[in-house]
Amino acid sequence: MRRRGLLGAGLATLAGPALGQRCAPVYLTIDTGWSREAERIAEILRRRGVRATLFVADEPTFRGDRTLSDAWTPFWRARAAEGHVFASHTWRHWYFRGDPTATQVNFVNRAGAGSDVLDQAALCAELARPTDAIRRMVPNATVLPLWRAPGGITTPNAIRMAASCGLRHQGWTRNGFLGDELDSQKSSNAALLRRNLANIRASEVLVMHWGVRSRQDPFANILDELIAGLLARGFCFEVLPAEGIAT
Repeated sequence: MRRRGLLGAGLATLAGPALGQRCAPVYLTIDTGWSREAERIAEILRRRGVRATLFVADEPTFRGDRTLSDAWTPFWRARAAEGHVFASHTWRHWYFRGDPTATQVNFVNRAGAGSDVLDQAALCAELARPTDAIRRMVPNATVLPLWRAPGGITTPNAIRMAASCGLRHQGWTRNGFLGDELDSQKSSNAALLRRNLANIRASEVLVMHWGVRSRQDPFANILDELIAGLLARGFCFEVLPAEGIAT
């Protein structure tokens, strides 16, 4: 038994940077989505000691409700207790599609009928609503002054107007798109794992979701292996700083 314990300790040491060396940070961000694998993903992060920045929007879930409905309060409270932090992903998860005037931005429902033209006040309200919901459900939640446009698609007015709301846009870096939204028939989990382990570099902002409805082979099936591989390469996971990371 003693020998096995020493072997386990040795393997644990090999899984991270050498004693006294500082690890290279990467920043895992998770956008709301179908949430089918949410509990499984949360368990992996908890077991691996990974904290992430959670960009929240009010989206439909596999349970037939929405991600910021009261039924999800226990889930979000547990994530805050584990040290995850929050930021806005818009309330409706619509897409920004051009600037009709110097003080407005088009906001369009990509999934069906619906569009809106947001002025300064309306944009601030759209971005504040999801994090206000989190604060109501989780009074001790840490909410960063950051936001992410659905699909990462912005316009000049959206960026400028959001900055006037006190929010900086946070995208993902070149190698940060983990691929969980891709068709699993064309981009297998094995291929995504190889690509991500080969390409991710220090200070990357990574993006994934709490499950994607259209992906047949859930990305969660390789998440633990991906995290283990990145830790073995000397990376460590940190939440985003309040000022964000340049992308």
